[in-house]
Amino acid sequence: MFRRAATLLFALLPTACALLCASCASGGDANSAGFENLLESVVKIDVWEVSQKDGGSRTNRAVGSGAIMSEDGTILTNAHVVNCYASKIVVTLANLERVRAEFVGWDHWTDLAVIRLDPDELKRKNPKFAVAKLGDSDTLRAGEVVYAVGTPHGFARTITRGIISNTNRYFEGTILNSGYETGAFNSWIQTDAAINPGNSGGPLVRPNGEIVGINTRAYTNSNNLGFSVPSNVARRVINEISAHGKVERGYVGIGFAPLQDMEEFFEIDTNRGVLVQNVDALSPAAVAGILAGDIVLKIDGEDIDGRFPEQMPAIMAKIADVRAGGTIELELLRGGKKFSKTLKAEKLESRIGKEYTLEKWGAGMREITKPYARESKLDTDSRLMVAGVRQGFPFDAAGICAGDIIVSADRKKVSTEAELRAVYESYRKSPKKILVEILRDRALSFHILAPPEN
Repeated sequence: MFRRAATLLFALLPTACALLCASCASGGDANSAGFENLLESVVKIDVWEVSQKDGGSRTNRAVGSGAIMSEDGTILTNAHVVNCYASKIVVTLANLERVRAEFVGWDHWTDLAVIRLDPDELKRKNPKFAVAKLGDSDTLRAGEVVYAVGTPHGFARTITRGIISNTNRYFEGTILNSGYETGAFNSWIQTDAAINPGNSGGPLVRPNGEIVGINTRAYTNSNNLGFSVPSNVARRVINEISAHGKVERGYVGIGFAPLQDMEEFFEIDTNRGVLVQNVDALSPAAVAGILAGDIVLKIDGEDIDGRFPEQMPAIMAKIADVRAGGTIELELLRGGKKFSKTLKAEKLESRIGKEYTLEKWGAGMREITKPYARESKLDTDSRLMVAGVRQGFPFDAAGICAGDIIVSADRKKVSTEAELRAVYESYRKSPKKILVEILRDRALSFHILAPPEN
């Protein structure tokens, strides 16, 4: 999407270019039947998204790409293209027909999302489209020819050609934007096929038309350094979102680090185990007595090799694949002695909670999640944090700032959005001075929230 370019640019789309398509098919690289079918499945996605910023809401428009994956019009794309903040989605098919679409679900951990063409519009317009096929990304080899298909800068059905540069590129999990924490559970396919803004969500395909990746990232200050989510990761995500509307993962509170060049300090053999780098407070691992510096040798009886950073996503995914309520058996090493622990997994939650805006107050609010509460050493996650304040509005005039935690409003304890909104709606209908209690730097203070002067 155009507005989210950073060091790593997230983008992709489709372009009407018959000559380019013809050259792909005639050049001997692309299988004409399979590749043409793939082209008929790729779509342009226009998204209107509501965002909260500085205590106000605004609607932004952006463009991305996707591929139709089933006869009912289910489309796979990127989560940074379409997510729960979308207010309107319009899909342009390969035959240029425009169809409304509905949001189905997203998985911000892999930056993937699923939308579906509106069934009523499909019935009324009866458009023609093809269904794409997911290939096996585990069979990819460096040097293999691939094509990136999408809508860069809004040019629909654009094709770029390149090779697989690396099949196991690693990035540390980082928060990219509100609600995004990608990279913890998957490595990336690197390609030199050109990926530009608007390509996000479009497919990376073999000459036979099989999708082997979803184009997601590109370095903006380099020539053709693009990255795709592997198709085998995408397959699980689309199946779970289509069935349940989300992807559930387990959490035990362990952060891992590679053991490269450190084996001698922990008295273990090379290529054995992974280092426990940190343990979240009050997490299942912390309750079980696991400590930073422990070595995990086995997970559910399987030997673990965590020597290199590139091996971390697979290890993290092995734990995350255990659903909340399930158990994980760990064999660990501490001080030369082996011991075992059984952990009961919790539901993995994002560190970034739901955001919303209270317009009359000029307040952008964010729910505090359990991971954030643990990191910030809060006594509970049942709190609401101020995400932004609009200048000149009541929150600003009262001296309430971004990062403050709301404890009470109008002498009522508030810990949920519904409780705070009840106070807000009463104020909105009949503006009056109210007392707001906040927590800032572990100190409580009271502030008077007053209607703006006329």
